Amino acid sequence: MKAALLLLASVLWMAPALAEDIGSVNTEWKLTGSHKLVVEAFDDPKVEGVACYVAKPERGGIAGAFGVAEELSDVSIACRQVGPIRFREPLPKQEDAFSERRSIIFKVLHVVRIVDVRRNTLVYLTYTDKVITGSPQNSVTAVTVDRSTPIPLEK
Repeated sequence: MKAALLLLASVLWMAPALAEDIGSVNTEWKLTGSHKLVVEAFDDPKVEGVACYVAKPERGGIAGAFGVAEELSDVSIACRQVGPIRFREPLPKQEDAFSERRSIIFKVLHVVRIVDVRRNTLVYLTYTDKVITGSPQNSVTAVTVDRSTPIPLEK
């Protein structure tokens, strides 16, 4: 019970990911606001020179206008090297690089960074979960780091 309360509190107080809105397209017209596909860019907070582009649906209509619609789990991701790669600090083998609420309380979008040490590659996995259940829908992408720049790992 205590673990469930802690999880709920962390979801409620989670700071939103810092994303830059790149653009969007309407997928279904609604009088009270259209459904859209939105593309956002996230700069990896620990890896300078890597940006991730996430495409996600946003619901329109009355519920979407008031921010109470539960968003769909269909999310895709593409991460790319956009400049020289520099590590701000050693990385854990796996961690949430970004997260963002997708409903008023229960659903969270995650972008997990996984370090593939053998290939000197950063793998980014996106998925959504709820407090109790999640969705198997996911998307994965990878950014290979030049072998002359080994990825520093936390000890």
